[in-house]
Amino acid sequence: MTDYIGLPKAEVHIHVEGCFEADDVIRNCEEAGIPLRAPRDRLFEAHDLKSFLEMLDWLCGTFRTREQLAVTAYKFARRMAKSGVRYADVIVNPTHWPHWQRNIAGMIDAFDAGFAAAEQDGYPPVGLCISLLRTQSAEDAIELVELLSRIRHPRVVALSIDGNEAAAGRTGPRFAEAFRRAATAGLRRTVHAGESSGPEGVRDAIELLGADRIDHGVRAIEEPALVDLLAQRRIPLGVCPISNIALGVYPSLAEHPIDALRKAGVAVSINTDDPALLGTTLEASYAACAETFAWDSETIRELAATSVHASYADTAVKARILADLTAWQG
Repeated sequence: MTDYIGLPKAEVHIHVEGCFEADDVIRNCEEAGIPLRAPRDRLFEAHDLKSFLEMLDWLCGTFRTREQLAVTAYKFARRMAKSGVRYADVIVNPTHWPHWQRNIAGMIDAFDAGFAAAEQDGYPPVGLCISLLRTQSAEDAIELVELLSRIRHPRVVALSIDGNEAAAGRTGPRFAEAFRRAATAGLRRTVHAGESSGPEGVRDAIELLGADRIDHGVRAIEEPALVDLLAQRRIPLGVCPISNIALGVYPSLAEHPIDALRKAGVAVSINTDDPALLGTTLEASYAACAETFAWDSETIRELAATSVHASYADTAVKARILADLTAWQG
């Protein structure tokens, strides 16, 4: 049986908001006197992207102290280690966190404290991707980029954008200036696109936002010329197959385009998006895809290598993971 936990790999499309543990959320509620949104067994229940994002807002609203954020970061790194992840880029969207929206620098410091403590204890290094929400204004976006440029926190590796594309409409033009400034400030750029929008969202991410990585991107498959562009430019897609099935983007894994994109030469990696809320792990996602698409160990190795190359880890970390991946026996 293939050892997907032992597979050296990176996780490059995952939200800290999607990694909460029910015990922590319930403890937060007890400490702050917040009524639970649902019984414990349905605390993380959502039926579509809209209700999912509403649930995230409620969950994040229970986190009020620096210590709560630091513990969340520590437990995130521990979760990554359990799945055999050697490096992770994690997305954090301040708009989901009502008690931290006005103190983003403090939020970053609190998460950094948890990640740093975890790394000291032998858990994998984590880079922070600070995300805009699609419904924010151009001014909000520029304000965030200016803050990130000013504090230049070493934990922050990228500017991200996420949220419901279908509900927000076309937003590429609105955020183009913020992403241009992010590039000038030395930040990487990762963009959610081609999930609830079609291929036009992916094209905007490339042409207007200068994305060097795309989160999801799967609906690019609907436009062959766009697939060719992704392949030619080697713009990686951080694909989350289990999430796409759970949230209704595709009806089944067999109908998911990850393998077709891979065969077309697009750099695809397997990721989990919101694993705690979706009841999955990275190793389970690898196993499900391998079984569905009959991938052999060399294909798995190629996908894991793509995750490492697509990550925002530094050169030395990447080299170490890739060396271990070469030696991996499957």
